[in-house]
Amino acid sequence: MGYVHVYTGNGKGKTTSAIGLTIRALGNGGQVAFLQFDKGFEGKNEHYHERFILRTLAGLDMFFFGMERMMPDGKFRFANIPDDFDQARAGLAKAQELISSGKYFMVVCDEALTCVGTKLLAEEDILGLVKAARDGGDCELVLTGRGCFPALVEAADLVSEIQLVKHYFYEGVQARPGIEF
Repeated sequence: MGYVHVYTGNGKGKTTSAIGLTIRALGNGGQVAFLQFDKGFEGKNEHYHERFILRTLAGLDMFFFGMERMMPDGKFRFANIPDDFDQARAGLAKAQELISSGKYFMVVCDEALTCVGTKLLAEEDILGLVKAARDGGDCELVLTGRGCFPALVEAADLVSEIQLVKHYFYEGVQARPGIEF
């Protein structure tokens, strides 16, 4: 029987936790699908450095959805544009497909919960993924992001909240390659 894992909260380490579970599952011979929501940019200046090593791991299929949010001037784009919504819906459809395929021991939906908070997806969309995992039987579903909602807490089997106690960002330190991305 597969379980539903949630890693949420305002602290740093939600994606890192999902990557750790991914590596553990792969080490045990499981196939893993790793989807990143609202982190779609791939290219010459790719921002998510974990992808470089993850791409080399046998048994891991990766899928990225979202539009570029880093602007040429180095600032982050917070406002959603129409393509952000299209990308979130495409990621949701792909997650449903992968969960239902029966091919994967684990399906990770990184930042899917954050998409609810930013209105790119609805709570019902996330609960639909949980239902798909339950209907599939053996797939471990891992959901990450800020803003876990009460119905998901109730539906999930494991919920870990990562709390922010202190972060150097608030002292003016910008995100650092190899640490934050």
